[in-house]
Amino acid sequence: MAVSVISHESDMQTACPISLSTGLRGSASRYGTLIRAKALPGFRSELSQKHSMMAPRIVVKPPGPRSRELLSKQEELETRAVVYSKAFPFAIDSAENATIKDVDGNLYIDWVAGISVLNLGHRNPEVTRAVVTQLEKIWHALEIPTETRIGFLERIHSVLPTGLRGRAKIMTTVTGADACETAVSIARRITGRSTIVAFEGSYHGVHQGAVSLTSSRHYIDYAGVPRQGVFRLPYPYSYRFPLPVEKKGDEGKVVLSYLEHLIEDEHSGLDDLAGIIVEPVEGEGGYILPPKDFMPGLREIADRAQVPLIIDEVQTGFGRTGKFWGCELTGTAPDIMCVSKSVGAGIPLSLVAYRSEYDKNLHEGFHLGTYRGNPLAMAAGSASIDYMARNRILDRVTRLGKKTKDEFERIAAKSKNIAEVRGVGFMIGNEVVESKTTKTPSRALAVEFRRRLFESGLLMHTCGHYGNVLRFMAPLTIEEPLLEKGLQVFEQNIPKQGS
Repeated sequence: MAVSVISHESDMQTACPISLSTGLRGSASRYGTLIRAKALPGFRSELSQKHSMMAPRIVVKPPGPRSRELLSKQEELETRAVVYSKAFPFAIDSAENATIKDVDGNLYIDWVAGISVLNLGHRNPEVTRAVVTQLEKIWHALEIPTETRIGFLERIHSVLPTGLRGRAKIMTTVTGADACETAVSIARRITGRSTIVAFEGSYHGVHQGAVSLTSSRHYIDYAGVPRQGVFRLPYPYSYRFPLPVEKKGDEGKVVLSYLEHLIEDEHSGLDDLAGIIVEPVEGEGGYILPPKDFMPGLREIADRAQVPLIIDEVQTGFGRTGKFWGCELTGTAPDIMCVSKSVGAGIPLSLVAYRSEYDKNLHEGFHLGTYRGNPLAMAAGSASIDYMARNRILDRVTRLGKKTKDEFERIAAKSKNIAEVRGVGFMIGNEVVESKTTKTPSRALAVEFRRRLFESGLLMHTCGHYGNVLRFMAPLTIEEPLLEKGLQVFEQNIPKQGS
């Protein structure tokens, strides 16, 4: 069986460069004349071009009558605990790359991407072909090898970050929380200890094991279990850091220094340290990019303490930051890495990559799951890795991400309520406040802005410690004119100073 694999990150930047057909600022308008950009390979269908040219298009104020009917049926038949249909009250008919059409004929620009699950867009044709081909063979195979399974494993090994590439084992799981819970189980198993250091604002899932790692109190309350085996520290969140610093950018140093103290002082209360789990960019916590010294500093501390550094790449992985993995932004090598979301391109799949020497401590049946390593998801994952390599997606994300962040910063400078823009690549947060002077977070305003954007045909979701951050997480393949139009809609719906 011949399998094309990628041996190094530089190989992700090979053929088919994607040129910028128009800047985000042009002479004809603030966003330039919206011309047809060069389409990414695979997205040249008539439908894709039509959607990218027409969106956003609102023909009836959402939710329209058919959407309301289906939302009502959902409320009747499904749990009231659902979340996303309340944030975005419509019913979906179809989707294409970075557009979604509802059942009432409205066409939206998608800056949500299924919460960073659809990095290569809705129904990427190359991924679709791979899934359909696999569908005609077998779609459930337990852990028994198939050519698809081995091909996927070879590809995922080839793109692992330095420190794991060439010296890792893979354990397949099903969800992001499943991966994080498994990673912590591995750390506890190999060290024989129990306490995991995690961070404020973290989100590692809501399974009854993983929920202790997630910082939010209400998830613990919902799970009905006590928080245990976790010691929590502040994340270096510059805009709202709770401890004094000499200057902005020193937040990481303060956290690292305190962690060193906790480990060294036997009276600190940090007992039986088994590992450190961290997101290289905090996702649900507010799209917080830490200072550059933070992740390498954690690596050094983990080495000195002889415990594994667990890096949660569930949301940052598969190119969202402009690197294949978020940890590559600072060259920080994980001992254990959690992967999910875009690895299956929307089909449930997750995995844990860990140092191969840990494997001797993991006995047969260490972690079980009937649905682990689904063949359809693995076919999608292989196609995704190949597509990213051929089309220089990382380079595209870096280039367009910078321009997009610049535009958000320009809009924020004129706005009444966006106090900070932060992030990297296609992972950008806009922090919403009542006043830039008081810095009081405003979830209510963020929700109101989300509603306005939705009614104008732009899907953008919230996150953050206070639910007050509007986050940009569009598909990495979004057409440039569509990105520009999205920014125009965003600017039109954010109040300016003096308004």
